[in-house]
Amino acid sequence: MNKPKVLLNLPPGFFRTPALEPLWTRLSALADVTRSSCNTPDEIRPLLADKQAVLMWSWPKLDAEILASAPGLRFAGHLNASKSGALAEIEKGIVISEGSRAWSPSVAEMGLALILSGLRRLGAYHSAFRDGAEKWVADFPADIDPRERQLTGRSVGIVGFGGIGQRLAELLGPFHVDLRAFDPYLPAEIAEAKGARLVPLDDLLANSEVVVLAAANTDETNGMIGAPQIRLLRPDALLINICRSSVVDTEALVERLRGGGLTYLTDVFDQEPLPDDSPLREIPEIFGTPHRAGAALEAVVRIVSWLIDDLEAFLAGQPLQRQLSIEKARLLPES
Repeated sequence: MNKPKVLLNLPPGFFRTPALEPLWTRLSALADVTRSSCNTPDEIRPLLADKQAVLMWSWPKLDAEILASAPGLRFAGHLNASKSGALAEIEKGIVISEGSRAWSPSVAEMGLALILSGLRRLGAYHSAFRDGAEKWVADFPADIDPRERQLTGRSVGIVGFGGIGQRLAELLGPFHVDLRAFDPYLPAEIAEAKGARLVPLDDLLANSEVVVLAAANTDETNGMIGAPQIRLLRPDALLINICRSSVVDTEALVERLRGGGLTYLTDVFDQEPLPDDSPLREIPEIFGTPHRAGAALEAVVRIVSWLIDDLEAFLAGQPLQRQLSIEKARLLPES
């Protein structure tokens, strides 16, 4: 029996990563695999023409025009999917596996790292150390910076309580924090099972010393932390962004940060790479990392493995573990 033909369309680095080689070997045992790194519709269209399945990120978007030229395509495994692309695939009867939750453990751990870094002011201490300007204890405890605090017992709010937010809640368990969560789509009992109280957004922002943004990237969350919400944040608050920069009004945030009394720790920016002349680089109370939250190698291996699992199940006529429904597809971001 002939193997199904599968297009594996991922950035070139995926094919140069030794940790992924066993997965490519496994995939080759299941299917006749063509590797590519297409970024445009014109590049991917001819490669899809005779394929039954594709494993890829969300680009190039498989719109109706491209799908019309791939009559045999029946399965699409996406690391992440766009709304219009996913809806076009579902409309054509293509089964979609979407593995974005594979990033959640890694992103949640980055959230915890940023919380601890912000509360203990590790960025400021490290910068001073590199500059040879660190201040050693001279008048203990009078010279303790009151901005440096422990995490244990603090009030923490998580905006968006999906896979990332729930995993972060688990990691916060040993610190016995007072945990609030905002998520209009989540049943209260799920939040309570993770040790959190569901509260309105304004309540969370006004009463949390640490606010972690972990919301999904959707039209509804775009700009949800605007100037009015930023004004609600406590003077001693830490605002941590491990989702998307579009959730925050950056201009309003910069204005508040320049006024002092707020610390912003972020893994995401409006423009990436961040320009050298960005005003964000000038503000001492910003701690930035270059979009690394989901970049643990274990997360990459996990997501590719999940997609191959679902492809194998699809070929065997078995239920998929990560099939994307049309209801969930409608909630996806466009990009």
